[in-house]
Amino acid sequence: MTARPPFPELKRGLIAILRGLRPDDAEGVVGALIEAGFEAIEIPLNSPDPFRSIGTAVAMAPPRCLVGAGTVLTAADVARLHDIGGRLVVSPNVDAAVIEEAARRRMVTLPGVFTPTEAIAALAAGASGLKFFPASVLGAGGIAAIRAVLPGDATVGAVGGVSERDFEAYAQKDIRVFGLGSSLFTPSLTAAEVGARARAAVEEYDRVYGTA
Repeated sequence: MTARPPFPELKRGLIAILRGLRPDDAEGVVGALIEAGFEAIEIPLNSPDPFRSIGTAVAMAPPRCLVGAGTVLTAADVARLHDIGGRLVVSPNVDAAVIEEAARRRMVTLPGVFTPTEAIAALAAGASGLKFFPASVLGAGGIAAIRAVLPGDATVGAVGGVSERDFEAYAQKDIRVFGLGSSLFTPSLTAAEVGARARAAVEEYDRVYGTA
């Protein structure tokens, strides 16, 4: 197994999931997110012309910012993402070939898991962290119960049906990483509207986790 870079230390464990982002909107939306304080941006590959939008985000983002793709299903997509400067590989499943290709290229991976078997397999393959999805089904208690059998240093994130309204419940289980999708962004929203939602999420995260 190739050694994997760990999930990076971010001021806030907030990942913006921009499913459906159009390339013409990328600059405004990504700029609004960065201005609000987001340091991780995921553009799923089932969005329109996703690599163009990812390239825009990479060019705009500060060096500390973690930019990449979601819904990554093949090693070829990992290679293409790496070639345009993306560093974050988020998948809906555990695919050893995807994780290993990302490992070889020193990229950060967050494969989607739902069960202890999947979580342990993902870590064994070298995943940087785990995306528990859909988190709205497992809940904070369910994720915490599975985490009890995982290595203590495993990065655990909650994705799917999660918004800033859930931060307090997850904080009680010491879960600090979230992927925010439709509560933050839909293609019908303007950049200003996304920015307002992003600021609300950042303010609530800072209030709950004391990271201001």
